Amino acid sequence: MNCTDDRTELKAAGWGRFPRASPAPVDAAPTPPVSGAAATAERAGSAPRFASDPRGGQESEHGTSAGGGEVVAEMVALGVCWGDRTVLEAVNLSLKAGERLVVVGPSGAGKSTILRLFAGLQLPTSGELRIHGEPQTYLRLDQRHPPDVRLVFQNPALLASLTVRENVGFLLYRYSRLPDAEIRQRVSRALEAVGLYGIEDRLPGELSGGMQKRVSFARALIDDPAAVGGRSPLLLFDEPTAGLDPVACTRVEDLIVRTTELANAAGVVVSHVMSTIERCAERVILLYDGQFRWDGTIADFHRTDNPYVTQFRSGSLRGPMQPAEL
Repeated sequence: MNCTDDRTELKAAGWGRFPRASPAPVDAAPTPPVSGAAATAERAGSAPRFASDPRGGQESEHGTSAGGGEVVAEMVALGVCWGDRTVLEAVNLSLKAGERLVVVGPSGAGKSTILRLFAGLQLPTSGELRIHGEPQTYLRLDQRHPPDVRLVFQNPALLASLTVRENVGFLLYRYSRLPDAEIRQRVSRALEAVGLYGIEDRLPGELSGGMQKRVSFARALIDDPAAVGGRSPLLLFDEPTAGLDPVACTRVEDLIVRTTELANAAGVVVSHVMSTIERCAERVILLYDGQFRWDGTIADFHRTDNPYVTQFRSGSLRGPMQPAEL
């Protein structure tokens, strides 16, 4: 791949407001303690909106610590069909700010469809999808002011020819009128929040896979300048720990929790990995055959005798969930 291709195409399309990056060494970035400029800026009130305290409050009806906060996303009798196949059948869901939901179920159950719906990449066949109380009747690309929904991909999905600063601050460079100095500060604070320092001028290819993953999480901490102020974003994580070793899983799982708390967001994670469910979930929904077969807290997930959950936990071939290929 020619590393100038996507930069040239972006500039031709009007995405050309990027600073000129200075060469950077390829050596590993230093990792000073979290205290310092970022903490000082936060105390001085100059930290971005993501630097908020973790939410407290009473348990909701699902046992989460959402504190009775705003409802970020809702599905009301929502259905999705592909021809004769029903993917989702009249499902209902309410997700509050500060709540972390993990959606589980066998392959092909429709979990990724839920993320596509929330991300505005697909519309329901029936029922209603609301984000911040507003019905979503158009795809995201067709909306003049789309809701603040941020998707963290399984792979980092960084633009290879743009620097780390340009990748993390992409929305700010494209849509905001902030001076470059302010964008640089916001990007640096987002990177520091995920434990990265002094790598702003590097290209993605100069980073390890783990560092690239953290850069993608830093990008999710950047507030959308076109979003309505004061509203909690919706963070979506698509199989974030698939194919990773146990230590790498733990690091990514910690990032999911930290990112959701810092952004004061509602988080939806799709995963099959039990450690990810354990570490990230406050609430779990099991999806099978188009319906939510179980919905409850992570504590209840461990002790319920629901046959769907029991089979999922054990990995047994005996139970109500039978893959089509068996």
